[in-house]
Parts: sequence; structure tokens; C-alpha cells
Amino acid sequence: MKKTISFHSFSIQYRLLLMVVICSLSVVTQVAAQDKTMDDYHKLAPFAMPEVQLPVFSENCYRITDFGAIGNGQALNTSAIQQAIEACSNAGGGTVVFPPGLWLTGPITLKSNIQLHISTGAVVLFTPDRNSYPIIPASKNTIKNFIVQPPVYGYKLKNVAITGGGVLDGSGEAWRPVKKSKVSEIQWKYFLSAGGVLSKDGQIWWPSEAAMNGDKYLKSIRKKEALTADDFLPARDFLRPKMVVLVDCDKVLIDGPTFKNAPNFVMNPQHCTNLVIRNVQVNNEYWAQNGDGIDISSCKNVMIYKCTVTAGDDGICMKSSGEKTPGVTELANVIIADCIVYHAHGGFVIGSNTDGGMQNIFVNNCSFIGTDMGVRVKSNAGRGGTVKDIYVQNIYMTNIVNEAIGFDTYYEDMPAGKEKSTLHEQPMDKVPNFSNFYFQNIYCNGAATAISIKGMPDALIRQLHFKDMVIAAKSGFACENATDLFLENVHIITGKQPVFETNGCKNIQITE
Repeated sequence: MKKTISFHSFSIQYRLLLMVVICSLSVVTQVAAQDKTMDDYHKLAPFAMPEVQLPVFSENCYRITDFGAIGNGQALNTSAIQQAIEACSNAGGGTVVFPPGLWLTGPITLKSNIQLHISTGAVVLFTPDRNSYPIIPASKNTIKNFIVQPPVYGYKLKNVAITGGGVLDGSGEAWRPVKKSKVSEIQWKYFLSAGGVLSKDGQIWWPSEAAMNGDKYLKSIRKKEALTADDFLPARDFLRPKMVVLVDCDKVLIDGPTFKNAPNFVMNPQHCTNLVIRNVQVNNEYWAQNGDGIDISSCKNVMIYKCTVTAGDDGICMKSSGEKTPGVTELANVIIADCIVYHAHGGFVIGSNTDGGMQNIFVNNCSFIGTDMGVRVKSNAGRGGTVKDIYVQNIYMTNIVNEAIGFDTYYEDMPAGKEKSTLHEQPMDKVPNFSNFYFQNIYCNGAATAISIKGMPDALIRQLHFKDMVIAAKSGFACENATDLFLENVHIITGKQPVFETNGCKNIQITE
């Protein structure tokens, strides 16, 4: 039964006051953040956060120029860079330095005990020649057979880092399809002039015919037994790589560089422990297809802080998938703090893959500006799992396109002509189970919807706590299939009535 709860709206003066409050609070907290240490972040966590261990390196130092690298943007330095890494590794580890220059290269394979230092003034430009990226075996944690080697790749490493004030450019324009609806007329003409092919309806530009037909080709080999890397070569252009992929690694530090223009996700650590990402800038164009910023997959003991992200898809995203190893793929113990996300599909995002489980995530003192959604929690029956004990506080948002806070258990779950999935159609361990979320000190000026919650009739979203919040939006609070929602000192500024609409919900408590 649908239920509406009336709630008062606020004047334009209150909106202006809200803008001042957001600016003031953001300035104060950002200044305070400048001097925080890792210990400070640990102490703030509302759960027992294990100490995150940083990598330690020997004093050995190898410059790529000593191995023949030429920083003129024309010479291909793949071999020289890899030789420097191998020499450093054989000496017991240390730092491989990219001095100022324009370093054109193919994919880089990292080694244990190696720090790549991208000096200020250095630009590492990954070649747009797709033939330079081999097909390699995928990790054993995934159902995939083979992948295209990422521009930066590491597997089963210990003590590894990427540091410095330089730039890594993934040449993503050589890989990504582009939707006409996402770019300006001038940009569209640029892509057409660059070659490539158009989809039949003329709405998607592809960098090659092989990229456009890649999905069809992969379906054609799906039933073939004993697939090899050669079987995947015709689909290489379609299987565009993620830019920085670290799998099953321990003690990882990414500190300082700018990562931009990725073929796919920018950063995607998978099944790593003791992971620190700090002081980095991530920049994928807003039209970059699948251009996620920082995606953390099934990692434990993670700290992400003082980062700035602009992305073509999700900004800072948590994923967890138990495709092959259910029960040991949980994402847990994550701190995200003092970050700014500009354009992205979501500022802080959970999902859509959550079937590996997630718990103990703390998001504190972050600003989301112009993102499609602020806080976004998404999954569906088939890739859902238990997500609990999530703490989000001191969040400042402006110009949010859709929801300031949104929960969706039907994400990409509505094929044409079909009804939404229900619990009875999926295995019990594949259904979204969202509970114990704590939101406090959330401020938003400008959103289409303040809060949207969409649970499943037979798997209700549970235990959502909202405290000390002010959100100005075109519409207010919409909730389906949830129970035990607690709102304390929550003010929603909207001209649309009723402010609260619920359907299939139980035990909603609102207090001043």
C-alpha cells in the first residue's frame, strides 16, 4: 500500500543559507585535512580498522634513460622501461625513475619490491597502437579466460608503488567507443575525421570494425573448448584494457601522479590487501564509455584519501564478486576521506557487483560536485550479496543531476518486455542484501531527488540511519520495500509535495 507523509518545504533564504553552510564547512574540513596522517584516519574509523601497512623499498635507484629510453614522444620505450624494472628487481628492488620527458611506451609489467617514480614533468604516454597490447591469461579469481594486458599490470606482487608528480596517459581515445549523444557536434566531427566506423544507426563511433563486432565474435567462440590467447586476438579492440590493474597484491602504494584518458576503468586493484591510494588526480572525460575512476574490487585494508576524480562513469567505486571463490572475496575495511569527485555517474558508489560481500566502509569529508548521483548503492538479483556496516559522513554536494543518495536493487534489471527479478528467480546468495548504513552530516544544494530507496518486496533494505542532513532537491524522499529507517534532524528542501512517499515500507521513524 502506498503511503505519503507530508513535510514542510523551506524558503529561498534557507537555500542561500545552505550554500553558505556548505562552503564554510567544506573550507574548514579541507584545511584540517591537509595535516592528517594515516594514523589520524585510522582513529576516525567507526569500526576496528586494521593498520594498513605501506611498502618498503631498498635505496637502489635506476633511471630508464640508463637503459636507452628516449623522452621525445616518438621513440617507443617499452623494452628500455622493462629492462630497468628487471634490473631493479634482480638487485633486490628499489626505485625505477621516469625523469622529465615524454615517454612513449607499450604496457608495463610491474615486479615485487619496485617503486615506479614518475617525476614532475614526466608524461608516460601509452601507445595508441592496439597491436602493442598482448592477450594474457586472466587471474584465477575471475570467470574470464584472457584479457588484454593493461597499460600498468601486476599479479601476485608484494611491495609495489607508483609515485611522483608526473602524468600517465592511457591513450583511451584509441580504444573507447563514443556515443553521439554524449559529445558536442565539434567533438563528434573530430571522431569521424579520425577514421573508425559507425554503428548501423549512426549513433556510436567505434575505433575499428573489430571493436564494433567484438561482442558478436566472442559469443561465437563461447562454446569452444580449450580457448587460447589466439582465439581472443580478433576481439582485442573490443576487449579494451583497464589502465592500472593490480591483482592479488600486498602492500601497494599509489601516491601523487595524475592518471588520465584510460581505455576503460582508470584504476582497478583486485583482491589486494594493504592498499593506499592518496594524493592522486584521476581524469577521464565525461563521455568516456565505462570510464570509471577508482574501482576497488574485493580488496581488504584500503585507504583512499586526498584524491580528486573526474570520470566518465562511477567516481570512487566499491565492487566485490565471488565468481569463482565465494566466501573469500569480500571487500572489507575501507577508508575513503578528503576526496573530491567532479563529473561521474556517482561520487561514492557501491556495486553493481556485490555478491562477494562488503562490510566496514567509512567515507568521510568528501565533496561531490556535478555528479549524476552523490552516494549510489546499486545491485540486482544475480549479482547481489550482503553489504553492511557502511558509514558515510561529512559529505558536501552541489549540482547533483539525479539522486543525492540512492539505493537501487534493480540496477540494469529491466529488459524490454520483462518484469523485475524477484528473490525466487535467483540463488539465495545472489540477492542484494543492504543493511546497516549510517549517514550523518550530509549537505546537498541541488539534486533532482533527495533520497531514493528501491528494495525488493522479498528482500527489504534494512536499517538505514540518516542524521543531521540538509538536502535541497526538486523532489524529496521516495522509498520502496525497506524497513527500519531512522531520520533524525533531516531537512529536505523542496517545492514538491508530499516530501515523503513510501510503498511497501515498515517502521520509518522521523524525529527533529
